[in-house]
Amino acid sequence: MRNNGLIEKLNKLALPIVEGSGFELYYLEYVKEAGENIFRVYIDSDKGITLDNCVKVSKAISDVLDVEDPISEEYNLEVSSPGVFRILYTEEHLSRYIDSPVLVNLNALINGKKKYEGVLKSFDQENLVLSIENNEVILPRSKVSAVSLNPSL
Repeated sequence: MRNNGLIEKLNKLALPIVEGSGFELYYLEYVKEAGENIFRVYIDSDKGITLDNCVKVSKAISDVLDVEDPISEEYNLEVSSPGVFRILYTEEHLSRYIDSPVLVNLNALINGKKKYEGVLKSFDQENLVLSIENNEVILPRSKVSAVSLNPSL
């Protein structure tokens, strides 16, 4: 579900709650999965995220959503950590994790592969550059479906 206006409203409601609770708003999304609408909020902290942190933020966001009522349809609210294998959604995320091991999933084959594991060396609007076994591999961003951290590499 692509509703940028709704995402902006939800971001404006969630951001002060998350930051006021001492966390970073890593990412939020409103998606349809298995026939259900889900408003998902990822929170982060240098100290890590606990279940109690998620419950606290979820309750505070839920209270505001009950008053503001920005979502007209039935939905579930989920608050969680992005995890160690986190998806890198934004340019800021990519910048933060330069020189980190990543897994890149592609939506089309490049050299017979749809997955590449390596160290993210750089990126621009057109390409991601990975170091894989001391070789530079350039992947067109138009073919990238997801980039996630891969600490097991």
